[in-house]
Amino acid sequence: MNTTEHILIVDDDREIRTLLSRYLEGQGLRVSVAADRRECEAVLASTQPDLIVLDVMLPDGSGLDICRDLRDRRPPVAVILLTALKEDVDRIIGLELGADDYLSKPFNPRELLARIKAVLRRMGSTEPLSPQAKIYNFAEFEVDPDLRRVLRDDGQEVELTGAEFDLLKVFLERPGRLLSRDQLLDVTQGRSRDPLDRSIDVLVSRLRRKLGDSMSGPLFKTVRNGGYQLSVPVRLTTSDR
Repeated sequence: MNTTEHILIVDDDREIRTLLSRYLEGQGLRVSVAADRRECEAVLASTQPDLIVLDVMLPDGSGLDICRDLRDRRPPVAVILLTALKEDVDRIIGLELGADDYLSKPFNPRELLARIKAVLRRMGSTEPLSPQAKIYNFAEFEVDPDLRRVLRDDGQEVELTGAEFDLLKVFLERPGRLLSRDQLLDVTQGRSRDPLDRSIDVLVSRLRRKLGDSMSGPLFKTVRNGGYQLSVPVRLTTSDR
């Protein structure tokens, strides 16, 4: 990670803001803080953070509303939600709205740092473009992993969140393989799955909705008690940038 990466912490707990800002700054990150939605919007109006650590419960509104408003922001900004330990509904809604990951309170700052690194790495913030681009083709789609871009045959771009793109890339790299929820979560987010964790199911559902079906049937097959698999052929090509 490099020192240009800017993290915005949005939490109404002053102690949490102070603790996290000191810890993350000590790890070489640039940090801004906001106590509520109003302060968050003020920061976003003047700067472009790379990632927002966003508490769901704020005194002047919901962090989920902020997450929803960020979906159309360009360039995109990654979001890690902070939720109460048992607020599974908020986690699922947050993922539906485009959050990249979530963390339940209370948490260890080291775990948050690991999540931040993983999300930024997946966003490609520190990886240069390859001289030769790998291009995946499947059904009616073309996927460029370096540019994180999905195009239909007619040239229309499919807008995916960072978490959605990461999951699709895992399937493209392992076409036809049955992948369990635990495997998918480990590869995409670098963590083990809680028994009640439905994040992979939510992301697969969103990919299905955005990509639709192929002419021969569904793109993704669900195997009961097994997981998911990409059910169409994938062709890998390379081209010079």
